[in-house]
Amino acid sequence: QVQLVESGGALVQTGGSLRLSCAASGSIFSINDMGWYRQAPGKQRELVARISGGSTYYPDSVKDRFIISRDNAKNTMYLQMNSLKPEDTAVYYCSAAVRTTYSSDTYYRFWGQGTQVTVSS
Repeated sequence: QVQLVESGGALVQTGGSLRLSCAASGSIFSINDMGWYRQAPGKQRELVARISGGSTYYPDSVKDRFIISRDNAKNTMYLQMNSLKPEDTAVYYCSAAVRTTYSSDTYYRFWGQGTQVTVSS
């Protein structure tokens, strides 16, 4: 199977920065799109950044503050978060669409366990 492991979550003050990492391992033939999502208490999970090929997407809530990147050689994705606000507090999850074998061109979506980001005011 495929494992996604996030790291880098922490407690940070308003205006601070954090860099999250997501390392994918296991039965990986290729990875298509990857993304970061977050879920705050009592709220639905929301997309905060997505990267597919050379294209990236950010919702307005994080645009110009967050930067998503990936190292294909390492099967690792990053999220640089700047100018953090208390409303960024959430558990951050990474997700990836993974083709697991050469013999099938089906991509399956996998999720990490999440990493807590807390921004204090």
